[in-house]
Amino acid sequence: MQLIVITSPKPVEQEQQICASLFELGLETLHLRKPEASIKELQEWLQTLPKEYHRHIMLHSYHQLAEAFEVKGLHFREADRAAAAVTPKYSLAFSTSFHSLADVQQPQPYVDYGFLSPIFQSISKKDYPAAFTKEKLQEVVPQAKLPLIALGGITAEKLPLVQEMRFKGAAVLGAVWEQPNPLEAFAKLSKQ
Repeated sequence: MQLIVITSPKPVEQEQQICASLFELGLETLHLRKPEASIKELQEWLQTLPKEYHRHIMLHSYHQLAEAFEVKGLHFREADRAAAAVTPKYSLAFSTSFHSLADVQQPQPYVDYGFLSPIFQSISKKDYPAAFTKEKLQEVVPQAKLPLIALGGITAEKLPLVQEMRFKGAAVLGAVWEQPNPLEAFAKLSKQ
């Protein structure tokens, strides 16, 4: 099962060094999500990360930075999903977000995978409860029109349940960045 890490929306001390270590531990995909960052700040963030890791980065904003950095791909928020149809794809991966089971049953011809959330009570957003029942997810996830990644409240203990619900992977934020040692937290998650 694929494990994806999403960056903390807030700055983290030595974040790029931690991310480089995550890649050394086997992380394949990092979603760079800094909603309050300027394009200059995001550019500096990428410049600080060793160049060999750029190919693992999915950009959540300032998609034009893909022209300057050889990133893995682009993420389109639910509200911006239509832009995927008119964005030159080249060899980039495209991802998007879903918060409705009806939406994952609609064809998504321009998108390679999607996050479905919240699956469990969020770790990073305290007032963000699970939105779906296990039974409904077990019914709908296998029928989705694209590979789905579980997001929201994912912990090492819940990964077997994510697999049981037939998600293609899981994305984590709080389970890594809100832990005393993000590298140990990721190592524990990746052993599941």
